[in-house]
Amino acid sequence: MQGSLFRNKGKAREKRQEMEEHSTETLWTSDRGDGTYTNPIVFADFSDPDVIRVGDTYYMTASSFNYTPGLPILISRDLVNWRLVNYALENLPGERFRIPRPSEGVWAPAIRYEKGWFRIYYGMPDEGIYMVRTRDPLGKWEEPVCVLPGKGLIDPCPYRAADGRYYIVHGYAKSRIGFKSHLGLFEMNADGTKAISEDHILYDGLATQPTIEGPKVYERGGYIYILAPAGGVKTGWQTALRSRDIHGPFEEKIVMEQKDSPINGPHQGGLVDTPEGASYFLHFQDRGLYGRILHLQPVQWLEDWPVMGENIRDLCGQPVMSGRIPGRQAADGSAADGPDLRGVLTASDDFAGETLSLQWQWTGNHQGDFYSLTEREGALRLFAQNPSEEEGAPLWRQSNVLTQKLLCPYLRATVHMDPSGLRTQERAGMIMMGGKYAYLAVRRSGEGFEILLAEAFEDADGQIREREKVLAQLPGTVTDVIFGMELADTEPEALPYGYGKPSFGMFYQLPGQPVMPVETTFFPSDHTWVGAKPGIFACSEAADAEDCGYADLRAFTVRRI
Repeated sequence: MQGSLFRNKGKAREKRQEMEEHSTETLWTSDRGDGTYTNPIVFADFSDPDVIRVGDTYYMTASSFNYTPGLPILISRDLVNWRLVNYALENLPGERFRIPRPSEGVWAPAIRYEKGWFRIYYGMPDEGIYMVRTRDPLGKWEEPVCVLPGKGLIDPCPYRAADGRYYIVHGYAKSRIGFKSHLGLFEMNADGTKAISEDHILYDGLATQPTIEGPKVYERGGYIYILAPAGGVKTGWQTALRSRDIHGPFEEKIVMEQKDSPINGPHQGGLVDTPEGASYFLHFQDRGLYGRILHLQPVQWLEDWPVMGENIRDLCGQPVMSGRIPGRQAADGSAADGPDLRGVLTASDDFAGETLSLQWQWTGNHQGDFYSLTEREGALRLFAQNPSEEEGAPLWRQSNVLTQKLLCPYLRATVHMDPSGLRTQERAGMIMMGGKYAYLAVRRSGEGFEILLAEAFEDADGQIREREKVLAQLPGTVTDVIFGMELADTEPEALPYGYGKPSFGMFYQLPGQPVMPVETTFFPSDHTWVGAKPGIFACSEAADAEDCGYADLRAFTVRRI
């Protein structure tokens, strides 16, 4: 074990106290406090973001894939400091999402506001294009409607023409439809709830803009612009298409690429104007196990092209590393007065509320009886169900696993667990999910308990299985076990912004006893466009787990290290 928790054994007592302390410290902020910011603005996996402004408030949503609730709603007053306030989608449409389906679900949404309605259009690669709407983005959203069914229809964005006709521009998923690098177009009814024309190819990017996808449509100065990423997630660029007519033909130009910056694949995002008329582009950067983190670029309109970031040459920008916070600079150059919104994304949870904190998402469609926050004060009771109804199903097949995003590069997460409510064939623990996963758990064993380490692997048939190792035997009187995981700095300066490849460690502790590091070769990674996610769970190995036990979890604490 090479994590920082165990580098100095002389500080063991201090570290144990640190594990006990519940903290809500700021894990990441790019706001320097002087009216400027440093990219990335959000070090968290909000993939394929889109953003709009209504009045003086910015609204953002992002892909949520198979995780629920889905379609996160974030708000900001300055485009730099964001607060997670709601979700637009409680569960995914379709019974089959009772089981987690990585790489499926909600892809690349577009959020728009028109005449009192907030609408989000999103693609589900196996089902079609959907829309969900509300008049109050912080309240209840209506049930989603399928605008156009069909495999491979993804990344939709609506556009209302001057004559009132309503369209969707979208991409295609080769894995479902057999081709990519094209953008499609179809017309909807006036309410935007149903396609009323055949879908057809609007733009072919094979020759000059391979893998073009994720289109967003805007209108400015008599031009219709389609902004779309091309070239692939890790190494691609941002393309702008423009025309006087939504049906084309289109001129095209690359308006941002990596060039000499450390920001790889700078694309896939949303364009937005401030109340003062300045333009900005909010986009993601792929950072491997951390997922797709967010950057903000100023936009210059040069020769009627949106040049993003720093204009280096030929009206093509490269990402900036820092800049002025929109709307936060006073006349004397200092930061404008206003509420301090810095560091508002949270990870720690004392489970004191009546509903789950917004940072938590289940790995598939969830049910109200998965948990309770009222059975025990200050504790989350997770009921050890088996939603898959498959005997011995691995956690990969269980939707009752709670996860959250990593919010900073180096961190330590701990949770207290009372396993006394577990029954035979039931386990509860802490997990790090990703391309594969590993977890520490307590399992009922006869009259007592055992602590086990489980790691996922792929068998010869391509199925995800788990191998486990029993680490310790515990008496049946145990009511508090601390599980922990950490990502620690081992290679400073190896990656942009001084964040190198971390080490990964796992550990557990019983009250009054020393921290026990766990030897493992597991290392977290991204998987199907989603970063690694720490989580907690209680599950049963039995196929019929209706009459199930439970585990009580307290003080989920995440500390920056």
